[in-house]
Amino acid sequence: MTRTITPVLGNSQKLDGGSMYGNCPKAVWSRWSPPDALDRIDLACRAMLIRDGDRRILLETGIGAFFDPKKRERYGVVEDRHVLLEHLAAAGAPHDTIDIVVLSHLHFDHAGGLLAPFEAGKPPSLLFPRARFVVGRRAWERAKAPHARDRASFIPELPALLEASGRLVVVDGDTHPVLGDGYRFHTSDGHTPGLLLTEVATETGPLVFMADLVPGAPWMHLPITMGYDRFPELVIDEKTRLLTDLLARKGSVFFTHDPKMAMGRVVRDAEGRFSAAAA
Repeated sequence: MTRTITPVLGNSQKLDGGSMYGNCPKAVWSRWSPPDALDRIDLACRAMLIRDGDRRILLETGIGAFFDPKKRERYGVVEDRHVLLEHLAAAGAPHDTIDIVVLSHLHFDHAGGLLAPFEAGKPPSLLFPRARFVVGRRAWERAKAPHARDRASFIPELPALLEASGRLVVVDGDTHPVLGDGYRFHTSDGHTPGLLLTEVATETGPLVFMADLVPGAPWMHLPITMGYDRFPELVIDEKTRLLTDLLARKGSVFFTHDPKMAMGRVVRDAEGRFSAAAA
């Protein structure tokens, strides 16, 4: 069965470049991501829409527009409307037609798009009324009981809303019947516990949604990690294993945060440096 992959942009962000590039010097990362006057860099929050027969599957929902104006400014969210909803509708897949939403983890810049836009005086509410929400068990447990280091990255109301929907699917292992054949999960712990990376079988080879293990093309270079990562050395080890495997299988990667590049084929140069070649 043919699967069609469509990148769908959500709300964009501007975040501190030093935080996004960890211990990489500004003189280096500024060549890849030119900063503004506040040293913030442009970041996308991109989802991946899969049309699989009569099913519509969405990998992640971006940051959305659930923040109040003060927090929207604090976290560098550029637009005040829910951009993902507009782009899904333009792609012929409005949010109320999505069958499955797969979440790599529940940090707000990956799961905030599940929520309706902010309205003063109204509590958060879920969108995607027919979708089943898929999340890995350890990522789910982290969201319900976050560590002090990343508590601010979660949406306190979201776990209860997902449970109350009756459509939450918490997965263990590398496959699950809710997705079926042609899909498998890789897990990563370097950025956050149980980060779920979805691999999709396509006509041109395997495609992996890299989430925050490799947020964009510059992070394909193994030593480049984020200041937000729990264990940068583990991130490097996990990237090495997964990219080496994808290279051997002629696979591709999908980037959620790269403002320019949605996906590319995994390549490695003569010096052993990984990168993504545009399809």
